[in-house]
Amino acid sequence: MDPYRNPFAPGAGSRPPELAGRDDILSEARIACGRAVRSRNARSMMLLGLRGTGKTVLLSEIAKIADSEGLIVSKIEAPEGENLPRLIYPEMKKVLRSLSGTEAAKHIANRGLRGLRNFAAIFKIEIAGIEVGVEPEPGLADSGDLQHDIPALFEMIGKAAQAAGRGWILLIDEVQYLSEKDLSALIVAIHRMSQDGLPVVMIGAGLPQVARLAGEAKSYAERLFQYPEVDALDPAAAAIAIENPIKEEGAKIAPGALDTIVAKTQGYPFFIQEWASAAWNTAEGPEISVADVDISYAATISSLDQGFFRVRIDRLTKAEVQFVKAMSDLGDGPYAMADIATSMDRTQKSLGPTRAKVISKGMIYSTDHGYLDFTVPLFADFMRRQR
Repeated sequence: MDPYRNPFAPGAGSRPPELAGRDDILSEARIACGRAVRSRNARSMMLLGLRGTGKTVLLSEIAKIADSEGLIVSKIEAPEGENLPRLIYPEMKKVLRSLSGTEAAKHIANRGLRGLRNFAAIFKIEIAGIEVGVEPEPGLADSGDLQHDIPALFEMIGKAAQAAGRGWILLIDEVQYLSEKDLSALIVAIHRMSQDGLPVVMIGAGLPQVARLAGEAKSYAERLFQYPEVDALDPAAAAIAIENPIKEEGAKIAPGALDTIVAKTQGYPFFIQEWASAAWNTAEGPEISVADVDISYAATISSLDQGFFRVRIDRLTKAEVQFVKAMSDLGDGPYAMADIATSMDRTQKSLGPTRAKVISKGMIYSTDHGYLDFTVPLFADFMRRQR
């Protein structure tokens, strides 16, 4: 069929044509945004899920919802090794400058900008002369302690937004890469906003271990945030995600072909988009047949192996590759650390540093005490195909 009309969107962070199975999460986000802008208590969220389940897409959708509800939107991604002050400074500056243009919020926002000048100096953030004319305010966000300074700046933003009849939503992707100190400061700040009834909401997204990391950073984080799981789609939602976009283009998919994609993808959105796209391009039309789906399967797996899976394995050292290979050789997870050590003829203690490095790179996570699993769905299958 016409590749120019192919409705599917394989690729990192690309919005699928049919955002099926996520209505509850988006509804909760809309309620939180609506409550925040009305200065009602709004509970922040942490979206938890494996790679390729659509967390980044959901953050983008929530950004649109927040904008429609009257909130100022900031979205950042936490890369490995970057610190929070450098990540969040440009967004706080943008928000405060925007609010300073509203007469009712001008005084508070300008005070926030003075505090932000202190913050930049204390944490050695280059400001390239753009804050000329903004004098620092002694005592505001200048302690050098993130757990004091970040909440102080959030308070200025929250009060200015409230005065302007607005709100602020901070969207953070890849939360697991934040240090414990940085995550703790954010949690303290959001807790302060909740206590003071200020219109500031945070929606984070990250791997499943984020709930544990947040709890370790601050024990009250489990009550402060909602932790919705962004998992594989159930069969009904997966079928909708495949069939509706095809119908909207005036084409069809045979029931057997649909059932095959739903079953073999196990409902994982990244796999659905890749295979449905390949099946569309394979079919002559106007219907995608079982044969089209079968033929396109090999191309789909090859594309995922060379892209989605390969970029993950390429980040690992030889020792780390051997570790994840030993995991995959044991079958499908979760995997007992004791079994991994036995299969490698090593002690668990000697494998500790390798395990920690693979976790820090976001490849595996601890599902329970003494157990690990891959953060990338179907990654064990990929590793076994490499034989």
